Amino acid sequence: MESLSSLLQDKTQPEKMLHERGYRHVAGVDEAGRGPLAGPVVASAVIFSQDWNHPEIKDSKKLTGKKRGELYHIIKKNALAWSWALVEPDEIDRINILQASLAAMKKAVESLNVKPDYIIVDGLHSFPTHTPQTPIRKGDAKSLVIAAASIMAKVVRDSIMQKHHVLYPQYNFARNKGYGTREHIRALTVYGYCPIHRKSFKRVVCDRES
Repeated sequence: MESLSSLLQDKTQPEKMLHERGYRHVAGVDEAGRGPLAGPVVASAVIFSQDWNHPEIKDSKKLTGKKRGELYHIIKKNALAWSWALVEPDEIDRINILQASLAAMKKAVESLNVKPDYIIVDGLHSFPTHTPQTPIRKGDAKSLVIAAASIMAKVVRDSIMQKHHVLYPQYNFARNKGYGTREHIRALTVYGYCPIHRKSFKRVVCDRES
């Protein structure tokens, strides 16, 4: 007999299967900011009631910035619980980006004001918790709660990078959000890295030394 975790992998709306099996509060968890050269990694956790749905909530990468902003407020208004947490660049450098992402996810779940009885996570990796948990490959394309978490994490992180742009305008974080665009790489070559750059990332150090 297949395990519950295996069964969830191929399901659209895997939380529905969990609800049918008696799990009432299913938290979806996702992160934003694993790839950038600068800024924090942000994770979010979201729980919806079993009967709530919204047809426009989907993987944040498939939405415009404007639509993500609209849905962010809808999610906050309608979720049973939501939270977000971050890990800063110096900690990313210390423990590596994967461990930082998992740490942010754990912090986000622990900050929920409703305790989940099951957690579904976008991706391949789980984080330490006593609550049952399943990582789901491409979960942000399959699950409403994971997609909602992906939107929240992305909106929060983009807002943080907008604020960093005010402090470090030469890198144009307002546009590139810390990703390694051509413009960002040129700025690294000219100015070197700033306090929010991830110095453990090779592109940051190499472009500074080039």
